[in-house]
Amino acid sequence: MAHFFREPNRRQRFLLPVDMMDWLPSDDIVHLVVEAVDVMDLSGFEAASKVGGAGQAPFAPRLLLALLIYAYSHGVRSSRAIERLCRRDAGYRFIVGDGVPDHTVIARFRRRHTDRMQAVFLEVLELCRAAGLIRLGLVALDGTKVKANAGLDANRSAATLDGQIARMLAEAEATDAGEDRDAEAARGSTLPRALARRGERLARLRACKDRLERQAAEAAARQQEKIAARAEEERTTGRRKRGRKPQASAPAVDPDAVANPTDPDSGIMKTRRGWVQGYNAQAVVTPGQIILAAEVTTQANDVGQLGAMLDQAQAAVALVIGEDAVLGAAVADAGYWSEANAAGETAECELFIATQKDRHQRAALRNAPPPRGRMPEGLTARQRMERKLRTKRGRSLYRQRGAAVEPVFGQMKDRQSADRFSMRGLGACRGEWRLHAAVHNLRKLHRESVRRAAEGEGKAGQTAKAVQTTA
Repeated sequence: MAHFFREPNRRQRFLLPVDMMDWLPSDDIVHLVVEAVDVMDLSGFEAASKVGGAGQAPFAPRLLLALLIYAYSHGVRSSRAIERLCRRDAGYRFIVGDGVPDHTVIARFRRRHTDRMQAVFLEVLELCRAAGLIRLGLVALDGTKVKANAGLDANRSAATLDGQIARMLAEAEATDAGEDRDAEAARGSTLPRALARRGERLARLRACKDRLERQAAEAAARQQEKIAARAEEERTTGRRKRGRKPQASAPAVDPDAVANPTDPDSGIMKTRRGWVQGYNAQAVVTPGQIILAAEVTTQANDVGQLGAMLDQAQAAVALVIGEDAVLGAAVADAGYWSEANAAGETAECELFIATQKDRHQRAALRNAPPPRGRMPEGLTARQRMERKLRTKRGRSLYRQRGAAVEPVFGQMKDRQSADRFSMRGLGACRGEWRLHAAVHNLRKLHRESVRRAAEGEGKAGQTAKAVQTTA
């Protein structure tokens, strides 16, 4: 039994080992992050960086990308928080070494390279393929609502936007007139910061107005398509359809329609916990919870995302695995059901789409007996899909949907703080979501590598024990 306490010696010259590889355990995810980024092709990142000019040398893109991935894997997204951790956390210090990037450097790097996050996602997907984590034959598709970097109460009606735009234009004209009378301003002084901020807000207000006008035009076009389809059906059948005839709508903006000046691309989305200002984030995953495709859309409804997401997943597996690779089958909940989507089934990807809400679909599959014989003729697209889901194969495949895709969103939101975007704008949020998807896959790869290492050590120990026993 010890007769003293262990106390730290804070005046010790080396509080950490001289070799940085000894700072952290060998199974820490930081080692995998650094090694993964080292094997990535970051020529696009490097080409966008300025080197050879005056001033201090910039931080290497590999360092900043590894820093972002490691921070996101721990749910840290604030550039200021990342800068602080680079000074005091061993994992972050392992990545940056002696130099600590400023928070503005981190934020600008993330903003500048949002369109390159798809390439990073595919690089991580290639690592997962090399480790044998991608198993095709079945994929699951689902979407989740992610909050935007904007408040729900910041929405403004079209009438309010018109008033704010007119008022800001009048203020700008008055400011210009005052500067013209000012001799010092006429000699070319810098633009006042308040005026620059006003210009940015005016641009966001105009973007909101453009979005409302675009939505009004799209709604008018859809209504016109319904009118044309009804007229064509009446002409083909020779009989007038019952019910009220749809009326054409003018492509004018409803004065009560709202948009958000903070993030004009975001919209009001309904969730189980109420309404949020956000985006609809999509993912296609394998039963092993590896993400094959990630996308962000401004459409709150999932029905229009099925074809595009499966095409993106197919392109990813063809690029990573080979042109002959196919998805096999895809399962999705009732949010993706439509006759048009059901008609998009191909020989390479068979569709199993629920036709009713998930709890009702599970109850129907649990209570209804499996059908026998061939598919009867004369069934509607909905009836054919319901019959296919009731087969033994359909039940087996659809049963895997919830366990495949829903935990992915839970893990990303809980472990990576992916329940809210840090950046604004559809393009930036799309890049951030793909970065989250790459981090999620990398975390799966790290977990698998740790498991295999533990199994290898266990087998080695059993072998050594067996040799000793034999000896």
